[in-house]
Amino acid sequence: MKKPRIAIAGFQHETNTFAPFPTTWDCFVKPGAWPPYAEGAQAADQARGLNVPLGGFVDAGDEFELVPLLYAAAEPGGLVTTDAFDRITGTLCARLASEKDIDAVYIDLHGAMVTEDHDDGEAEVLRRIREVVGPDLPVAVSLDLHGNLSPEFVRLTSCMTIYRTYPHIDMGATGARAAGLLASLLDRDAPFATAFRQLNYIIPITAQSTRRQPGARLYGMLDGLAGPGVSSVDFAFGFPPADIHDCGTSVYACGTDQQAVDVAADTMLAALQEAEDSFDTGLVSATTAVRRAMESNGPKPVILADPQDNPGAGAPGDATGLLAAMLRGNATGTIGMIWDPKAAAKAHAAGVGATIDCEIGGQFPDSGGPAIPVHATVEQLSDGQFVCTGPMFGGLTANLGPTARLGVRQGGADITIVVSSNRAQNADQEMLRHIGVELETQKMIVVKSAIHFLAAYEPIAEEVILVEAPGANPCRIDTIPYTRLRPGLRLGPNGPVFKGPAPDGKP
Repeated sequence: MKKPRIAIAGFQHETNTFAPFPTTWDCFVKPGAWPPYAEGAQAADQARGLNVPLGGFVDAGDEFELVPLLYAAAEPGGLVTTDAFDRITGTLCARLASEKDIDAVYIDLHGAMVTEDHDDGEAEVLRRIREVVGPDLPVAVSLDLHGNLSPEFVRLTSCMTIYRTYPHIDMGATGARAAGLLASLLDRDAPFATAFRQLNYIIPITAQSTRRQPGARLYGMLDGLAGPGVSSVDFAFGFPPADIHDCGTSVYACGTDQQAVDVAADTMLAALQEAEDSFDTGLVSATTAVRRAMESNGPKPVILADPQDNPGAGAPGDATGLLAAMLRGNATGTIGMIWDPKAAAKAHAAGVGATIDCEIGGQFPDSGGPAIPVHATVEQLSDGQFVCTGPMFGGLTANLGPTARLGVRQGGADITIVVSSNRAQNADQEMLRHIGVELETQKMIVVKSAIHFLAAYEPIAEEVILVEAPGANPCRIDTIPYTRLRPGLRLGPNGPVFKGPAPDGKP
């Protein structure tokens, strides 16, 4: 029996519309912690065995004849430029159009891509794919848990799966679920019944972890909602730093019985409504967090996360608020990575053992604070390339570019600063270990991450503290200067209703 021919591709970007820099073509060519841009067979080959959705689909797709088109992913950041978007989608669609007898398409998308021209980047990708394959060919999609989904996007898909863990340790498994769901759809030889619901309040990123409640309980419901007539139920927490109409949490269900699918979607939406009081940002001031870490008498390091300067949510990763608090608090510990190509280059020019005067961070002072001058010893250098080993990125080859470990002894502070040339959130221990940081001996470790770090760092932590410091990924929803949300959406759990900008243009 002939195997179905499935065209496969990946185009991932999580867009922070408040980020102070664009996401260009080069960002897809040299992503910090994702597989690089690839076309044809290489796109599938480099994903095999990795915890990425395309890899999971490939590994589970034995019953298909796979036709790989391309893979493109960039670190989260600002608006995707028209040039980058058109180059990638143009190549994808041209390759798709050149193939014959395609039975379906699978595409690994994020769900929160915004471009210079399109608020709903993924819907535009699917519109262009539909122009090639027509309205009826099955198109299966896998999505990030942080997708901001629109009714138009859902209309353009035939079926979808969404990550169920945050940290995202199930990215590959989500791609595999998409393969199974697509196989069921092809066997059915008729469209699925679907249901789509949108929640009426935005949930902060720092309250979304599935290692905490209520996220663990809510995502734990999903398998139980599938059953007779219901093939799959998923929901996306959404990505708050996106000033678009469809920002926020949504529920998707599909199956063979419309009534059963609607009931499953309504049940999940009701559970999210009932959980509203349980969501909390959990943020602690930088001064308090540093003091708590220094006062800790436990044998393990205290992990401080800097979620508002998380490159994994589109922030630059160069904010200096937490570093300033460490210096003021005479702290002992490590902070990394800070995105600072100039400091890294200066350290590499000077060499190991040299002392240098440089400014750390502060490329975007309006969002993350000014650069901090330091007198530092160059303790170790790296080309920034290594293989990750943690639960989320294990097996992926990171590319941080020229990276340096700097020692700063200032006043009573004794701080190790790791600076990198490429942006990436610190969600894998190798990002510090590869340059000689002995994690278990640290008093405190500061990571530029919001939640993903938990999978790798919580097992070695005495305590984990989410810190409120300046950055371009604001985590208190009612402080975000939205202007374009849909009417009636509330700014955080039990938060105020969005009313649009004031007459003077201010939110």
